[in-house]
Amino acid sequence: MGLEQIVPTLALIAVLILVLPGFIRTNIKEKLFLKNLIIWGIIVLLLVIILVLVFE
Repeated sequence: MGLEQIVPTLALIAVLILVLPGFIRTNIKEKLFLKNLIIWGIIVLLLVIILVLVFE
């Protein structure tokens, strides 16, 4: 795993750490939380796929 993969991974983890507390605080209801979690999961998955395609 080269530096090209480590840096974006660290950036995504840093963003997750910064966003997660506020995300959990604003999504107290379980249905809303799951909906928003799925949306964020799709966004992160798309970013990872794009980064893998660009750096390969």
